[in-house]
Amino acid sequence: MSKTTPADLANPFGDLTKMFEQFKVPGVDMSAVVESRRKDMEALVATNKAMFESMQELAKKQAEIFAQAMQSAQDGVQTLAKGGGGATPDPTQHAELARKAYEKAVGDMGTLADMARKAQSDVMAGITERATQSLQEFKALANPK
Repeated sequence: MSKTTPADLANPFGDLTKMFEQFKVPGVDMSAVVESRRKDMEALVATNKAMFESMQELAKKQAEIFAQAMQSAQDGVQTLAKGGGGATPDPTQHAELARKAYEKAVGDMGTLADMARKAQSDVMAGITERATQSLQEFKALANPK
């Protein structure tokens, strides 16, 4: 029984390369095909890692925004309570607090949207780059010199 070494775990394509090299197809460099697919998998892993990190950043920002919103709401209630010595509440003060909260929410939504757009753009750039490389590799395999 063969034992798996750490090197085997680091390169799952090692066995595939050996297996494909056994099937000699005229005019096709099987090791180049396997190498190209290995690069595809590396690009996929990098893409998933980038997306995961972006989602973590978005979640962190959302938690930060939520904490700020709760603190702002608490401050607003305290402000209204201090100014509420009379029997009638001040509608101007209520309107001002609502306006500030709305403007902050719109700004925060824009920030989150920008973060998501940048993450998507970065990931698509990586995928597009690998697709271009893969196409060039395929052309090189199809037109041997």
